[in-house]
Amino acid sequence: MRSDGGRQASRRVGAQGAPTARHRRELARCYAACLDAAAAEGLTSVAFCCISTGVFGFPQAEAAQIAVEAVRAWLDANPDAGLRVVFDVFLDEDLAIYRRLLG
Repeated sequence: MRSDGGRQASRRVGAQGAPTARHRRELARCYAACLDAAAAEGLTSVAFCCISTGVFGFPQAEAAQIAVEAVRAWLDANPDAGLRVVFDVFLDEDLAIYRRLLG
């Protein structure tokens, strides 16, 4: 399925099966860009939902692994940012995944 992307920055959007290396890089960059923006605004906390999972089709465990790695890398590279990051989940399965990754 594809659409014209509406007002999004990309020209096309759509689900195309399993995530590719490009999808993985883009997801990681999404977290970094959000953290950059939060820090630039002087925020002290930011919350992330399970970006790209659910109807968007990114496997939950893989998306969570990317999220945790990207956030940890950003925090390590920006130790003075003082950001508190919250992973907000809806499903018990997601909670279990994040607990395992962060435990």
